Amino acid sequence: MVSETDGGRSPRRKVAIVGAALSDCGRVDDATPYALHAQAARRALADAGLEHTRVDGLASAGLGTLAPVEVAEYLGLRPTWVDSTSVGGSTWEVMVAHAADAIAAGHANVVLLVYGSTARADIRAGRRTGNLSFGARGPLQYEVPYGHTLIAKYAMAARRHMHQYGTTLEQLASVAVQARANAAANPEAMFRTPITIDDVLSSPPVADPFTKLHCCIRSDGGAAVVLAAEEYVRDCRPATPVWVLGTGEYVSHTTMSEWPDFTVSPAAVSGRLAFARAGVRPSEIDFAEIYDAFTYMTLVTLEDLGFCEKGEGGAFAEKGRLTLSGDLPVNTDGGGLSAQHPGMRGLFLLVEAVRQLRGEAGERQVRKPNGHLPHLAVASGTGGWFCSSGTVVLGRG
Repeated sequence: MVSETDGGRSPRRKVAIVGAALSDCGRVDDATPYALHAQAARRALADAGLEHTRVDGLASAGLGTLAPVEVAEYLGLRPTWVDSTSVGGSTWEVMVAHAADAIAAGHANVVLLVYGSTARADIRAGRRTGNLSFGARGPLQYEVPYGHTLIAKYAMAARRHMHQYGTTLEQLASVAVQARANAAANPEAMFRTPITIDDVLSSPPVADPFTKLHCCIRSDGGAAVVLAAEEYVRDCRPATPVWVLGTGEYVSHTTMSEWPDFTVSPAAVSGRLAFARAGVRPSEIDFAEIYDAFTYMTLVTLEDLGFCEKGEGGAFAEKGRLTLSGDLPVNTDGGGLSAQHPGMRGLFLLVEAVRQLRGEAGERQVRKPNGHLPHLAVASGTGGWFCSSGTVVLGRG
């Protein structure tokens, strides 16, 4: 990637992800969200080989309206650039776009994106519900009385895809089976025991057509990535920089009644923008990290990113293409279905993409048919009930 100019006025700097890390994840009963933020941030900065004093930009969400202020104080940071964008699970891909633009324009040099959540521990302690309905105010209040829980919204969209394109329960279940197969090679994954199609179909029903194993796990955990301007890369620890090549973001709807087509996700727009800005075609991508709170999300996002035609996601997935040795490895860490999902999981997609591109993924390392490390990856996050999408194309330096 080469430096670009902004209308011939000033050079725009290249931007790389130079640090990426997770906090302790899974069952973490003795930590607060702030502690998980701090642990992930320390590890990401150590991964980058940078002191926290070098950070002049901070992006955080999930702790309320003052998230970046509270996190900055807790971490001992005094950033001159902040972002508190909150659009659900796609927040972090959108924040990468914002941070990369800020760095490229010279408004920041080193930006930390950090998140932490005790979602699992909170539910066990009765501090939050495990089945959010949303909509106590605003337009959503008119849909809540009809049982529109978060899970029900996704289930309804999946059922529409099945009706319109003939997608089968077995095809949806194959997504969960392949995610678990990938997780088996990930020592940090919460669930690693292999499962079968029959296991998925016979697990307890949740919301038609979903059973329990069609749905993401609930965990605690945090994640962080560090973005830096190209001239700072040389100051980082000896590691392959992962360049931000292209980004796209899109907001679609709030209420299900305003969603024009349940079989088309906002990734159809954010993906097109990200690929165009990166100058990359979907066929050139070596692996994909896709937000997978439910199995249907993987299928429809694969379609909308251009990896297969609309309606062919089920057939694409059931042939084993999503495993570590498949044609297009997807969610190489096991994803939200098996590895971890503390909410707003988009940042975890980025951490895994960086590890894979650097060749640091251990037993689950993806390689090209010629044995070489992957060169291009895409991370696509989804927020709400397909309300928003952020897509990032990344390349190994």
